[in-house]
Amino acid sequence: MRKLVTILFLPLILLLLSPGLVQAEWFAQEQEKMGTRVEVQLWTENKATADELIEQSMAELDRIEALMSTYMPTSEMSRVNDKAYAEPQPISAELFGLLQIALELSAETNGAFDISYDSVGQLYDFRAGKHPDAAQIAAELKNIDYHQIVLDAATQTISFKSPGVRINLGGIAKGYSVERVISLLRAAGIKHALATAGGDTRILGDRIDKPWIVGVRDPDKRDGIFTRIPLEDEAISTSGDYERFFIEDGKRYHHILRPSDGRPVEGVRSVSVIGPDATMTDGLSTSLFVLGPKDGMEVLKRFPGYEALFVTDDNFYYSDGLAPE
Repeated sequence: MRKLVTILFLPLILLLLSPGLVQAEWFAQEQEKMGTRVEVQLWTENKATADELIEQSMAELDRIEALMSTYMPTSEMSRVNDKAYAEPQPISAELFGLLQIALELSAETNGAFDISYDSVGQLYDFRAGKHPDAAQIAAELKNIDYHQIVLDAATQTISFKSPGVRINLGGIAKGYSVERVISLLRAAGIKHALATAGGDTRILGDRIDKPWIVGVRDPDKRDGIFTRIPLEDEAISTSGDYERFFIEDGKRYHHILRPSDGRPVEGVRSVSVIGPDATMTDGLSTSLFVLGPKDGMEVLKRFPGYEALFVTDDNFYYSDGLAPE
């Protein structure tokens, strides 16, 4: 059973314990990709091996972004959004598989996770501090409905039932990406590693005879830590209202939207989900953020092996497996 470490406010987001062995060492690299900071760390005796594997890991992140980004006009995802209403679009087995997971998650979370949110989501510009008005949201809201996305396994195609439907894998793709990187490193024989992309982290093994200590950010302090969690060979994803947002007339507009009304969720500040697969922790952290603590904890029971920590405006909540010591 995992335990929350006593709540502290520390200057680092990820606290890493020093390795206890000397015959090998840690190699790490950070880059800007997928609209965020990504990092790969691994433990090996050979620098040339480390350099090659980190290069392969970064290339894998680039490959996935080129496949699934809605910002790249040449991506498979952009073609789907442009043409899937006009006629079914053949897509790669990889994208088809991730879309299947996304739609299954939509069903299991009662629609709290919905990749068709982008019909309204594209109307927000968080860098420019712009949001749609009520009329604009009303005009597009009918297009937020995962039931309008049709996957045909026999032909490996996707189609939309309505011309206004747009899909975006932003709530699950980064988790999928770090899971893929760890799979690559594991296949290469690496026993201890970390891959992170924004709020999604996948850990392979331990931190050399000790757990990795991952800090969950305090939503109100950029460099503050709400709590620390020891992890080994697991994933953790955090969705927060501080990631992409702006404030207008005292109201916070952020990127996590309720599919039911196309507006930012209120009352929840962050949700962290821990479990064996980063694709699922990513999708679940978004879903539970939308649902809130009460409904979210009930839905979480459908996912054995996963735990959650909610930080709200005035309190915090955690699932049984994170009960403090």
